[in-house]
Amino acid sequence: SFSECYCWSGGPPPAQTESSCLLAVWNEPSPGVAVTALDPASPSRQPEPAVVASVESGSIGEELGFEPGDQLLSINGVRPRDLIDYRYLIVEEELTLEVRDSAGELHCVELEKDADDGLGLGFTEALFDGLRQCTNRCPFCFIDQQPPGHRDSLYLKDDDYRLSFLYGSYLTLTNLSDADWERIEQQRLTPLFVSVHATDPDLRSTLLENPRAGKLLQQLEWFAQRKLQIHAQVVVCPGLNDGDALVNTLRDLARFAGVEWPAVLSAAVVPVGLTRFRPPGDGLRAVTPEDASRVIDAVEPLQSEFHGRFGSRFVWLSDEWYLIAGRPLPPRVSYEDLPQQENGVGTIRAFLESLDEATESLPERVVEPLRSSWVVGRLVDKALETVTERLNGIEGVCLQMHGLPSPYWGQDQVVTGLLTGQDLLDGLKDQDLGDQLLLPSVMLRQGQPVFLDDMTLDQVQAQLPVPIRIVHGAADIVAAVLGDLEKTT
Repeated sequence: SFSECYCWSGGPPPAQTESSCLLAVWNEPSPGVAVTALDPASPSRQPEPAVVASVESGSIGEELGFEPGDQLLSINGVRPRDLIDYRYLIVEEELTLEVRDSAGELHCVELEKDADDGLGLGFTEALFDGLRQCTNRCPFCFIDQQPPGHRDSLYLKDDDYRLSFLYGSYLTLTNLSDADWERIEQQRLTPLFVSVHATDPDLRSTLLENPRAGKLLQQLEWFAQRKLQIHAQVVVCPGLNDGDALVNTLRDLARFAGVEWPAVLSAAVVPVGLTRFRPPGDGLRAVTPEDASRVIDAVEPLQSEFHGRFGSRFVWLSDEWYLIAGRPLPPRVSYEDLPQQENGVGTIRAFLESLDEATESLPERVVEPLRSSWVVGRLVDKALETVTERLNGIEGVCLQMHGLPSPYWGQDQVVTGLLTGQDLLDGLKDQDLGDQLLLPSVMLRQGQPVFLDDMTLDQVQAQLPVPIRIVHGAADIVAAVLGDLEKTT
């Protein structure tokens, strides 16, 4: 039950959680995100109530009596549009909350707290007024390269600046209204993550099939004038925006870097991903080893130039370029502070670094011999061979790595995060998997045991002869291989 009047005397801040992922390339919208596509030209509809999903132990929210399923209707008379509004509104020291509990009863809760104290509430979704979906028609859009008939969230084309600010998802800036730009400035929603692809107005408009896409350079000027910042990415489609177009794009972006308050903090260059489900006649082709080598040879001199000019390489190539080209990955120091790691830039290097830490002290032997299989995408298996060699040096340990292709997507060279349940069953059929199978958590939907093809973990487990262990990173892998299964989940 709710305490209608409450005075909070302070206490420790809510616990922060961290998550790390190996070779992830898929950002699927939360299952709770509303799927309404809003027209930027029309007034926003009234936000839905914020539905409580969790309440932190020992938090103000718990003391107030919040429970999962309760609805937060307003804060000091204002209905929050999203998690950003919520965070801004609760910094006030005196709050009046309008709440509807799970039984439908309304409550008006008044409280006093310190300005830095949160309420300890988690919500079922980050957006209370609907997801802003993409209005572009990019032929290389991965969302359009999927088969029909799977869960709705796989087909959501997120192009929402709020999710970009909150979670680092990429947007194109093509669907923003004047009110959106004003809010970005007023609430200092920075940095945002922007899919650039090309800075030439005509080329970008062609790539995105949207005439509004040609305004990018003016938009970057807008960010610079207001001391707001972005991280940029360029998805390279061979024959369309590579070569001179790529070099010109990176030089244009670098104009906004290397100053006291850079508008562009970093740029990532990633290869286009194509599946067998893409529309015919889209004018696209897969990246070849020769393409990858040409892109590397074009970008690395720019990295050296930018590093000499303003002390940072500024632009980075995702790991796939080096793997496709068959070249060694750059050293860890070249990635600086890994500003684009979630975009696959330096992900393998960072993982190998964490493995070095996890294997600093290894036993000479294990008490009980254990044979393990470890699944990764075929694109990355060669880069991880040193890991298996190191662990197989322990007496009693036998670790077999399986680098699998993806018949589901029609890709032979694929990253781990895109492997599906059916890919596992096809690739591991008739294989000796030992005593256990290690699956990286990036293959599953966050928080749910479901693969990208909607197969569940239980369905896959039922067709495999050994138990599956989900591993979340280097330490989990080492623990599982050594038989310390209490450390894995």
